[in-house]
Amino acid sequence: MGFAPRTPDQLLERQRLGRLQVCTALDFRRRAASSSLEQAYANTDVVAAASCDFTDQGQIWISLGPCDPPLRIRQARLGGISAGGGYGAAELCLPLGGSSDDPQRRGGIHVLDELLRGDQPLLELQGEGTTLQPRRELQTALGGDQLSQARLLLARGITENGVVAVSSREGLLASPFGGLLGPFGNALFSGCGARSIGLTMPGLHQLGAGSAVLVAGGRGHVLGPGGGHQPQTRRQASGHARAPGASLALSVAVSELNRQWIRPCWFDGHGAAALVAVAAPVLLLGEQEARQAAVPDEELEAPVLDYSIPRRIRPGFGTVSYGELMAGAIQVDGQRIPAAPACSLKLADSLASELVMQLQDGRFPLPARLEPLSQQGRLHPLEG
Repeated sequence: MGFAPRTPDQLLERQRLGRLQVCTALDFRRRAASSSLEQAYANTDVVAAASCDFTDQGQIWISLGPCDPPLRIRQARLGGISAGGGYGAAELCLPLGGSSDDPQRRGGIHVLDELLRGDQPLLELQGEGTTLQPRRELQTALGGDQLSQARLLLARGITENGVVAVSSREGLLASPFGGLLGPFGNALFSGCGARSIGLTMPGLHQLGAGSAVLVAGGRGHVLGPGGGHQPQTRRQASGHARAPGASLALSVAVSELNRQWIRPCWFDGHGAAALVAVAAPVLLLGEQEARQAAVPDEELEAPVLDYSIPRRIRPGFGTVSYGELMAGAIQVDGQRIPAAPACSLKLADSLASELVMQLQDGRFPLPARLEPLSQQGRLHPLEG
């Protein structure tokens, strides 16, 4: 049977004719395991992969309409959360996260959730008071119909892999993934394993600036390399990253978001964060893409890091397989400890299924990579 090569144009034509063969990443792996990789490839043109991770690395960018007399924003609060001003006459930047000591246990993601459900949070503005923009204060309710230009920006919307967090310290440790019990009382893993975009498409090589992705149910696009982009990370022989690796920054219109796939949350000792589902199509153009997309959880790895050490480089305990993580227990430093996901596998699977339907009926375009993803990214530590 073999692996007859395909081109993106051929797949676009199949999509136009309604003949595109699509399945989720997990279904493709099941097909390859139950029959053969060649048969699975012959029956699949595109794989829909998805992740649903916690993040506070993002913001809601809001372009407000004019007021009379004009006001040039310098300070702002929306729904009780401080927003940045000064980016233009009427531009706001509301961070997703929030301070860990906020008594209301709220961040920008909670305000976004209120807007998505139709509430009208209070907008409080203070201006500079210039000759052409003399107004100094404004208070008004902000409704969803005033957010036609608002966008959600995710600095690390997609990463190749996740990490496994543990604590060697006595007691309960607050972390960006939830509470860690120590010493080595539990493990929390942030990657979605074989169903994820980065472990179905190593290197994220089919995505670049301008590529379409599904973000919380809305069609967004890739801005370019994301925060912490490190494509030259350690890799398995299959090409899969052994660490977070490459990352992508994403943008999507707030009006496109669906509350089903974006949830506000709060971590004691850390603050507010968003649980955001993201999905992307992976084109099976030949044998290499098929083999990489067929690697099961048992053969994919994630690094185990000690989060009780508050340093840039944390002590590590090697890697463990996603097969172990999904089974609920791993071995760390000679101890068997329970493992749980610090992500939503259910929401990731749900959005992957949604992407399958949109690809099949032509509502979602096959990716057009306008600019290749940079392979030169690395972190430059701040010294001081």
